[in-house]
Amino acid sequence: MDTKIRIGIVGYGNLGKGVESAIAQNDDLELAGVFSRREPGDLKVNSNAPVLRLNEIEKHVDDIDVLILCGGSKNDLPEQGPALSKLFNTVDSFDTHAKIPEYFEAMDASARPNGKTAIISVGWDPGLFSINRLYGESILPEGATYTFWGKGLSQGHSDAVRRIEGVKGAVQYTIPVESAVDKVRNGSQPELTTREKHTRECFVVLEEGADEAEVERAIVTMPDYFADYDTTVNFITEQQLKEEHSAMPHGGFVIRSGKTGEANNQVMEFSLILDSNPEFTSSVLVAYARAAYRLNKSGEAGAKTVFDIAPGLLSPKSAAQLRKEIL
Repeated sequence: MDTKIRIGIVGYGNLGKGVESAIAQNDDLELAGVFSRREPGDLKVNSNAPVLRLNEIEKHVDDIDVLILCGGSKNDLPEQGPALSKLFNTVDSFDTHAKIPEYFEAMDASARPNGKTAIISVGWDPGLFSINRLYGESILPEGATYTFWGKGLSQGHSDAVRRIEGVKGAVQYTIPVESAVDKVRNGSQPELTTREKHTRECFVVLEEGADEAEVERAIVTMPDYFADYDTTVNFITEQQLKEEHSAMPHGGFVIRSGKTGEANNQVMEFSLILDSNPEFTSSVLVAYARAAYRLNKSGEAGAKTVFDIAPGLLSPKSAAQLRKEIL
């Protein structure tokens, strides 16, 4: 085995913990350190990796080959990404779709002059779903692309429900509408509204004395989150929430429905069924960390997206092995 690729983790929430376990499944990688804003003594990790202060990370430039950034897209990555990609090769899961172009520019401006490689917006959407949307449009130029999410727990929507007055705890699931999916799979290329594609289901624990009807009204009328969807609200106990809704399943599918020749329907589909959203996303990040290391070694600096990465760079196997075993 060649020298192992040394990975650093920035942030130790669900994503960071997932990266830690994914590294353990890859023999060519090793976890060199976990960097956190928390006091190192207060953070217990699941491996023998050292826990280090994020504000002292520049001391470890020579110890890390690739940093995997596990912070949030809203507040952490816009600040941490450009700062850290000046010093390290990085991979992140920035997922605010509308802001990806400006985030790319900021990362390119910091990484490229310093000879670093920064792969952004890695995961399953954006990420693997993005690649499949690209394949679909390129191969079937006459057609329509459909992305369905779920059934899965939406962390952002769950948080929005928890912020409503009178709510003690809550989760929200996004569920594809089966009749809509069937129409797309049949190749009919329907025009679907937001409401026709997904429903939302909430499981809510009320604060003592809270008005059930008022909380339900606040949820189903919430603009941007629930107002445009058929939403079901279920009121449950704290015990039920803990026992039945503590996992983070997710998934979904990308379908490209197109026509070739005179009138032949062609349908391409890529789907995911995930027991753990953060652990799967972490596994994608780890594969792209290998690619970031290899690209940087070959002199490829600057920001990249999944569209720029050859699939062979994700695998620990050689190009010759891949041709023999998988092609």
